[in-house]
Amino acid sequence: MATNNPKSPAFQPPPAGGNEGTVVLERLTQRVQPPSMYQVVMLNDDYTPMEFVVVVIQEFFSKDLESATQIMLKIHLDGRGVCGVYPKDIAATKVDQVMEAAHKAGHPLQCVSEPVDL
Repeated sequence: MATNNPKSPAFQPPPAGGNEGTVVLERLTQRVQPPSMYQVVMLNDDYTPMEFVVVVIQEFFSKDLESATQIMLKIHLDGRGVCGVYPKDIAATKVDQVMEAAHKAGHPLQCVSEPVDL
């Protein structure tokens, strides 16, 4: 029984003309702009207890008691206070969380997000 060995493909050197048919792609680096930032601002009212505002700042903005108290006093004295600066989607979520907590507790606390002026 005689078997023939399979023929291996013959090596073919590149054409002697150089770069005919060769395509070279150049990598372009893209610069991505950082996301626009928004500040979450709480507004003062005459009905929401200061203690509630401090608890909300601690819970949703991860501030310690002293920082939360300072922000609450700024809100009380100036009529508004910045609780944090975040990308747009996170700022909108923080506003929704604060408004929902205030609504559930029966307080008229208002919270908004505004673009940060650079």
